[in-house]
Amino acid sequence: MEQVGTGEVDRLVSRTVRISEPPFRAVLESATRPRTVWSAPGDATVVGSGAAATITADGPDRFTRVREAAEALFETGDVHAGTEAARPRLFGGFAFHDQGAERDPWHDFPDARFVFPRVQVTYADNGTWLTVNAVGPDATVDAVEARLDAERDRLADLSENPMRPRPGIRSRTRTTAIEDWRQGVEAAVARIRAGDLRKVVLAQALDVDLAASLSIPDTLVRLGEKYPDCHRFLVEPAAGEAGFFGATPERLVSVRGRTVETGALAGTTGRGETPAEDEWLARELMDSEKNVHEHDLVAETISEQLAPFAASLATGERRVRRLATVQHLGTPITAELAREEHVLSLVEALHPTPAVGGLPPERALATIRETEPFDRGWYAAPVGWIDAAGYGSFAVALRSAVATDRQVTLFAGVGIVADSDPDREWDEVQLKYRPILDELEADD
Repeated sequence: MEQVGTGEVDRLVSRTVRISEPPFRAVLESATRPRTVWSAPGDATVVGSGAAATITADGPDRFTRVREAAEALFETGDVHAGTEAARPRLFGGFAFHDQGAERDPWHDFPDARFVFPRVQVTYADNGTWLTVNAVGPDATVDAVEARLDAERDRLADLSENPMRPRPGIRSRTRTTAIEDWRQGVEAAVARIRAGDLRKVVLAQALDVDLAASLSIPDTLVRLGEKYPDCHRFLVEPAAGEAGFFGATPERLVSVRGRTVETGALAGTTGRGETPAEDEWLARELMDSEKNVHEHDLVAETISEQLAPFAASLATGERRVRRLATVQHLGTPITAELAREEHVLSLVEALHPTPAVGGLPPERALATIRETEPFDRGWYAAPVGWIDAAGYGSFAVALRSAVATDRQVTLFAGVGIVADSDPDREWDEVQLKYRPILDELEADD
């Protein structure tokens, strides 16, 4: 595997061929580490196997360093993609804080890491595509095309095996006791009422020991069936056994040409047991002064963060977004850029949004570090992809967990404003664990 810095790199060779569609889960199960998954509404689904090149960066300048290294890598390209969806892309993400992935379970995750898959299967609207990439002095067209033929034959032989049962939970350990949570929320509310903060997002972590081995491929399939409108992702470091995965409802930003798509997602309630109760909860959410205030802070700030880049900016109508276990307030936001910008410039400008950080940003981040007794790592941080043109799409890594064979750490957070109640916020956190927790609990 070639490690790419910001200096000169070896040549890149990429070749793609259309193939018969192999089973998604079988492709992922047969992939070699580090494995990559990206699946989003309106985007192709990609499964990556291995790494032809890797970009890593630490510290506060990690966005710039990744962008420079990516540009240097793509400049060397000899690419025949076959279709736009299978074009060379780097997949990865960032830690929430710089130097924010230092303690367990994040030891193998740097502040930023992107992988150029050695083998990639792309499920697109116009068919399924196999791509083989190579980077380095031995990257030749003949070698890549030979690997392409071998991989096509291998994938053609894959068959779908039965799904394994959910593993079941042996024990759960909270990193934040409810008494400590109440104290942290009350302290944050006091700072907000005193004018030191406007909002802060506080999170919890839940450590789960499993009764059997976890199948991430099976889990991602189930999450896709239950949350088809969410972004599914898997990121694995080269070392260790950990994998970071999730099904997040929140897009951070997408950039194509000069068109930017983003949005605000903040304010939460549960789902009703009947259609009538569901509608009642949705109306209550729309009428909730606390939730609307929290949501509008996020929408206004995202618009302000985009404004320096934008020739025009449009904010859509606030609406209720329904997921399987929760309902959120959502507002779509679009912009036309004054000039073309690399997607990572927008990612850096927007991260962290007030939906996962707070306002003012610096004071909110300091409060998070002081209050939370764990490392967020890559939780609530940008995950996504970038291409040679500087286009890309990133989600906010919510409804997520980092897992090894029989251990999983889940993360969930809530926005704290002046009228937040610690016990209600505690209940909301438990609700946000459900998407991942439901896929760990044993089948009935």
